[in-house]
Amino acid sequence: MAKALAKSLGYLFIDSGAMYRAFSLYCIEQNIEPFQVKQNFDKLKNIQIQFQFDDDKDFYFTQLNNTNVEEEIRQPYVSAKVSDYSKLKIVRDFMVDQQQKIGIDKGVVMDGRDIGTVVFPNAELKIFMTAMPEVRANRRYNELIAKGINVSYDQILKNLVERDKIDSTRKESPLKKADDAITLDNTDMTREQQAKLALTWAEGVIASFG
Repeated sequence: MAKALAKSLGYLFIDSGAMYRAFSLYCIEQNIEPFQVKQNFDKLKNIQIQFQFDDDKDFYFTQLNNTNVEEEIRQPYVSAKVSDYSKLKIVRDFMVDQQQKIGIDKGVVMDGRDIGTVVFPNAELKIFMTAMPEVRANRRYNELIAKGINVSYDQILKNLVERDKIDSTRKESPLKKADDAITLDNTDMTREQQAKLALTWAEGVIASFG
């Protein structure tokens, strides 16, 4: 939905979750465990995470140090570790700083678990998206299978529930709804329906600014 909204508005799309996944992937590849992040941060802070739009596939993909890692960061072994890295204060401070620099000129749709509460508390529009865990897991399963990634639905559901619990109870930037956010429960909505609704909200906010 966030990608569709960004495309409709002609805005930049940023997936903050993908940024944490890319950071985690790099740590895994470098054999840096979560407890070793702080002592290795001089090296880690120099990694480059960017988003590129593929015209042929009509899709944004994540780049890590100029390499397309969109498929790798969605793999179960990364999903299982990303919360361990992303809950670290030094990592969250680094990522929030990067995200705020990207959005300083506005014209951005940013997707993530702490965007409306921590990264951009003064954002003009905040949408808190939610859906039943089983529905979310089934969507992710179908998405990965379509990409040729061999995963199990039960594994995805288990990881999703565990991540929600960890991210909702962590000390640093916990997952929670901002007081002024609009809730969008898309359990029974199609992609087109939720994209249309979000665009209506966004256009209403833009119009209010003249």
